[in-house]
Amino acid sequence: MEVVIDSCERPSARDDRRGRLCSAFNLRRIAVSAALILTPLQCVTAQGQVATGRTQASGSQNQSSRTEPNETGLAADQGAEAELQTGTALTRKGAFTEAIPHLLAARGRVANEYAASFNLALSYVGTSQFKKAIQILNDLRNGGHDGVDVENLLTQAYIGNAQPQQALLSLQKAAALSPRNEKLYAFIADACMDNKDYRLGLKVAEIGLRDLPQSARLHYERAMFLTQLDQFDQAKPSFELAAKLAPGSEIGYLALAHEELFEGSIPDAIRTAREAVGNGFENHALLTVLGEALIRSGISPGQPEFTEAQISLEKAVTGQPNDPTSQIALGSLYLVGGRVDDAITHLEIARHLEPGQASVYANLAKAYQRRGDMQSAQEALAALEKLNQEQANRIRSAPGDRKAGYAGGALPEETSATPHR
Repeated sequence: MEVVIDSCERPSARDDRRGRLCSAFNLRRIAVSAALILTPLQCVTAQGQVATGRTQASGSQNQSSRTEPNETGLAADQGAEAELQTGTALTRKGAFTEAIPHLLAARGRVANEYAASFNLALSYVGTSQFKKAIQILNDLRNGGHDGVDVENLLTQAYIGNAQPQQALLSLQKAAALSPRNEKLYAFIADACMDNKDYRLGLKVAEIGLRDLPQSARLHYERAMFLTQLDQFDQAKPSFELAAKLAPGSEIGYLALAHEELFEGSIPDAIRTAREAVGNGFENHALLTVLGEALIRSGISPGQPEFTEAQISLEKAVTGQPNDPTSQIALGSLYLVGGRVDDAITHLEIARHLEPGQASVYANLAKAYQRRGDMQSAQEALAALEKLNQEQANRIRSAPGDRKAGYAGGALPEETSATPHR
């Protein structure tokens, strides 16, 4: 969850009462595998008033969002205010790297120090500079800015910095302030998925479900984490409940299509994903499920289904270039179609995004062999052998009820899937 604090807009009295939502973004940084999602903004004016689209959970939120005038009573540095406005605008666009120097120049010199500090922390999270973000957010918290937005962003920073215990404590504080805020849990769960902390993600989903037992999104998240933990049998009821709670919705389709794909019901997965896309839900995950399921059905170049899979996967990659699953699926499809160079391009992107994915190396080895680059092919095969051995060791050491995992519903090595949202 990311909230951009607006430093310059002045809400009317009516806006103060009703709240104003600012623009939302769904951003992926191409250079890294983590995702950053911007929520509806909470706008804070230079006078320190808060206009929010939801009811504040505690008195501390109001109190912590106030910005006192400087002690000398002098007007804020106009240059610094301009830097803050520029930095805020860049942050709202997701241009976090570009925003940082402007926000650094503004800190300590503007009327709304909270806006400058929070947006700087947000930009640090957006560029994976988690330690810097943690320091700023803890300073805000210690200074009385202990609202749900600070705790939410701090939770995500701790997750990115591989500090799960601290993340859980921050989540609990945020949940106490806003226990029925579904987006709070969903965005933190996304951060867990992006950082592959599946056990913490499962805890996040289950904490949210205590207050929101009818949340299809959280049941879906729970199912995805259980699947990643090789507990597909336990995940199935959550997939089914998510689909039942939100029939005909994007989440409902995602839950049903993923369940069918994971258990190997390929015709059903194709039918569900097609229906979802036909109803206007061109979510990159649904497009990827459709493409993968079509590949698994045994399509060949020249068939209409092959073209359908290619179009779906190309749309998925364009919409979400940071998803390794989409990249692997498209690369494998290009390989089948004889587009070796294009296949290698997408598979190398996938390897950069998720170097621990075995199917990347299986496909890369084939692609480099077809190109005639035997050295690169051997390197890919060596990496694949190492990953397979590590997997075998994990299976041998796993409890008996988890050895099978969801192998019965697993995709072929060339097209195995990583969960999407």
